[in-house]
Amino acid sequence: MNILPITSHQAHLLVPIFSELERYYFGQDAASECDILDYLQHGLFADHSGVRLVAASVNDQIVGFATYTIMYPAPRLSGQMYMKDLFVSQQARGLGVGEKLMKYLAREALDKQCLRLDWTAETTNPGAAAFYQKIHAAQVAEKQYFRFEGDALKAFAKA
Repeated sequence: MNILPITSHQAHLLVPIFSELERYYFGQDAASECDILDYLQHGLFADHSGVRLVAASVNDQIVGFATYTIMYPAPRLSGQMYMKDLFVSQQARGLGVGEKLMKYLAREALDKQCLRLDWTAETTNPGAAAFYQKIHAAQVAEKQYFRFEGDALKAFAKA
């Protein structure tokens, strides 16, 4: 298994795993492969994005990925790595793909002088929580997560 950074020029390689991600979360309402490729090229890999992506591949097939960014300021004049998504293909779950991706991110965080690697997980995904507990990640009880969404976002922006 190889873990490697993916650039905008390789976005097309991500379409199958992003299609699986879409089906996993949205079922019948999943985006088309054409829409996914457009999203990757003009969203995830856009200049304004600031997101990086690493992928796990086995026999030239991408079986998992993680997206992350490094944010500033952070404690003690360091950076703080934030992982937005970790996804492993159903066919590769339980084979160590997620742990290898997380270890890659941990090394990358240290290489970039980050003192923390943070992420969130949906409470509706107990498998994710079990995985993060298995790799001995600390659950952060003192943080609160807030959001503006949809009409509330629009209303707040206009107020």
